[in-house]
Amino acid sequence: MEFGVLKHYSLSGQTVRLEFEGGTAEIGLTAPGIVNVFAPLAGPERRSKAIEGDKSRPVAFRLERRDDGLWLETDEVKVRVGDGFTVDFFDADGGEVCMDYRGQRRPLERITPERAQLLIAEGHGAELAEPDRAFEVVKKLSGGEHFYGLGDKTGFLDKRGYDYEMWNTDNPDPHVDSFKALYKSIPFFMALTDSHAYGIFLDNTFRSWFNMGQESEDYYWFGAAGGSLDYYYIAGDGLPQVLERYTYLTGACPLPQKWTLGYHQSRWGYMTQEDVQEIADGLRNHDIPCDAIHFDIDYMQDYKVFTWNKERYHGDPKSFLSGLAARGFKPVVINDPGVKQEAGYPIYEEGVEKGFFATTPEGEVYINAVWPGDAAYPDFGNPAVQEWWGRNQKFLLDLGVRGIWNDMNEPASFKGPLPDDTVFSDGARRATHAEIHNVYGHFMAKAAYEGLKELDGRRPFVITRACYAGTQKYSTVWTGDNHSIWAHLQMSIPQLCNLGLSGLPFAGTDLGGFGSDTTPELLLRWVQTACFSPLFRNHSALGTRPQEPWRFGPEVLDVYRRYVKLRYRWLPYFYDLFWEAERTGAPILRPLVFHYPGDRTARTCNDEFMVGDRVLAAPVVQQGVRQRLVYLPQGEWYDYWTGETLTGPVSVIQDAPLDVCPIYVKAGSVIPLSPPQSWVGEAEPDTLLLDVYPGEGVWDHYLDDGESFDYREGKYHQYRFTVHKDGSVDTETVHAGYDRPYREIRVLAR
Repeated sequence: MEFGVLKHYSLSGQTVRLEFEGGTAEIGLTAPGIVNVFAPLAGPERRSKAIEGDKSRPVAFRLERRDDGLWLETDEVKVRVGDGFTVDFFDADGGEVCMDYRGQRRPLERITPERAQLLIAEGHGAELAEPDRAFEVVKKLSGGEHFYGLGDKTGFLDKRGYDYEMWNTDNPDPHVDSFKALYKSIPFFMALTDSHAYGIFLDNTFRSWFNMGQESEDYYWFGAAGGSLDYYYIAGDGLPQVLERYTYLTGACPLPQKWTLGYHQSRWGYMTQEDVQEIADGLRNHDIPCDAIHFDIDYMQDYKVFTWNKERYHGDPKSFLSGLAARGFKPVVINDPGVKQEAGYPIYEEGVEKGFFATTPEGEVYINAVWPGDAAYPDFGNPAVQEWWGRNQKFLLDLGVRGIWNDMNEPASFKGPLPDDTVFSDGARRATHAEIHNVYGHFMAKAAYEGLKELDGRRPFVITRACYAGTQKYSTVWTGDNHSIWAHLQMSIPQLCNLGLSGLPFAGTDLGGFGSDTTPELLLRWVQTACFSPLFRNHSALGTRPQEPWRFGPEVLDVYRRYVKLRYRWLPYFYDLFWEAERTGAPILRPLVFHYPGDRTARTCNDEFMVGDRVLAAPVVQQGVRQRLVYLPQGEWYDYWTGETLTGPVSVIQDAPLDVCPIYVKAGSVIPLSPPQSWVGEAEPDTLLLDVYPGEGVWDHYLDDGESFDYREGKYHQYRFTVHKDGSVDTETVHAGYDRPYREIRVLAR
C-alpha cells in the first residue's frame, strides 16, 4: 500500500488516528514503553490471538505537529510519524533507536538473469518470484545490532545476518542452520546495540518473513502474506525489561506443578504394559530419580484420540497407571489433533454432527491423513470446539493421566499440506487455513490447558510442539524431532536460549536426540547440558538405539545418574526461577548477554548459558573434548566442583573429563537444595539446605504446595536470604501464607 502524504490526524484516548492520501493508520500507546503501530489493511477489526484482555495502561504523552512530522512523546519513547507512514522511534533524549529505512529494498539476486530466463521458459517462473506480501516494514541498521528471539529457529544465538519464515512446519529432516521455519511461529525479537535495547512483536498470524540484515547491511525487514499491519515497539532499559513488557502483553508462563521440573523418561516404542513396566522398574532399580513416564502414540487404540489400547494393557489401564503413581510416576500421554474418520467412533461422529471439524470451501469435512489414517481436523479456533476437546480429556484423567502432550499440531499431514482455503474459525468469524495455520497449535494448547484446569483443578501440565506468541500461558514446549548428532546438542543451547527470550521459559529438547542413534559419550554430554533445561526429558524414536542410561554400561549409568540427581538436588532453585518467570517473564535458561549486555563476548556466546542469574554452565558439546575454553563475565565466580574462585572477565582452560560439566556459581549466591529424593513428593519437604557462596548477595526463595493455584491467594512462603562476604547468611520471612513452612533451614558446610 502507498500511504502517501499525511493529510489529517485526530486523538482518541491514547491512540492517534492518521489519515493519509492512500489509507488510514493508527499509533497507540498501549502501556509505558509499548507503542502499537497499526494499519487496517484487512479491515478495521482486530482479533489478536496472542494478547488476551485489555492491556491498556495510562501513559502521559505529548502530541505535536512539526516540520519533520507528527511527534508523539512520552517519558521513555519519542515517536515520529511522517508521510508514507514512516515510523521512527527515539529514546527519551531524542537519540535514534529504531528508524524506518528511507531507501529501496534490494532483494538478493539468487541466480543470473540468463539462468532465470531459462527457468521461466521451462515453466518455473513462479518459483523465482518473491512471494506476495500484504505489507513490509523496512528498518534501518546502524551497524551494531544483535538480534535475539524469534522462537525455535535453528542456528546460533544472534540472528543478525539471517532470514526466517514464520510458518509452523513439521520437517523430519535433520534440522540445520539453513532451515527457515520449524514448528513454532513467534514473531517477536529483541535488538541490542551498545546504547539501546528494544523489541518488536509483529502480531500477525499469516505466513510472515523476518530478514535480519541477510539481504543488506543497511536494513532489516519483516512482512506478512495477509492480514493487517500490526506491530508493537517495546522499549526498555535492557533485554530483561523489554522481555517483561512483551510477556505483559502476551502473558507469562504460570508456575507449573513442581513434579514437572523433575526428570521425564519417554520413547516412541514403549508399546505395551510390559515395556512401560520394564522402564519403571529400571529407573527405580538403577536409582535414577524420575517423575514422569510418557506414552507415545502406541498406547491408543488404532491411534484414535481419547482411547486406550486395552489389548496391550490387559484391559485395565487404570489399575496399571495407579500402580505407577504409587511409585511416584506421573503418566503423560500424547494427543494428536487428527481424528480418525471412522463410522461408530464417537469422537469423529460427534465432531461431524456438531460441525466441529475444518471444512472445504464447499462445506464438506476436510480429510487428510495422519497416524490413524484418514482423519478430520478439529476447528480449534472455535471456542466450542476448544471446550469439547478439553472436556474429552476426562477419559484420560479418569485413568490416572497427569499431563497432556500435544503433537502433530502444526497441523501435520501425510497427504500434502492443507490448502490455504480450508475453512476454520476465528471465534464466531469464518477464517481460512492461511490465517489459522500458525495458531492451530496455540488454540489446541489452550483447549488442553483450560480443560485440564476445569476437570482437575491443579495447575495443568501441557506440552506442545507447535505454537504462537502467547502459548506460554498454556503450555511448555520442546524443540521437536531433533537427532542424536553432536550438531543438535550444540544447537540446543542457542535454541533454548532464544525460546526463553521469546517468552517461552518452559522449554526443552529431546535429551539424547529423537532420531538417529546416540552414543554413550553423546548421551552423557547431553544429560550434562539438559539437566539445566526447564523441561528435562529423554525421548527417542522407534527404530533407534534405546536411550535409557542403563543400556550403556555401569560407567555411563553412574555419570548419568549423577546429573539427574544434581537436577533433583537443585529443584528448589529451579522452582524459584519459575516463580520469577511468572512475575517478570524472565527465562530459566538464559544467554550470558541477558545479564551482561555490554560484554561483547557474551553477545554471541553459543556454548555457555546462565541458569537464572547465579549459575553459569559451560557444557562440552563436541566429541572427544576433555578440556574446553570457558568464558566468565565480570564478577567473582566459584568453580562448583572444586570451590576455586576466579575473577572475570576472563577465559580459562577448564579440564572437563567425561564425568564433568563445568559449572560456576556467582559470589554472594545461595542455592536452595532439596534432600535426596527419587521423585517429587516422596517425602514432605520440611528441610531446606542452603549451598552458600561467600560474597554480597540476596536470594528470595519460594515455597508452596507445589500443585494447586492457592498461591495466587497468598498461600505461600517467601524467604529472603542475605549472604555476606564471610559466608554468613541472614534469614527473613518476607511473606508467611503457607501452612507447612520448613521446620529447619540449614547451611551446608563447604
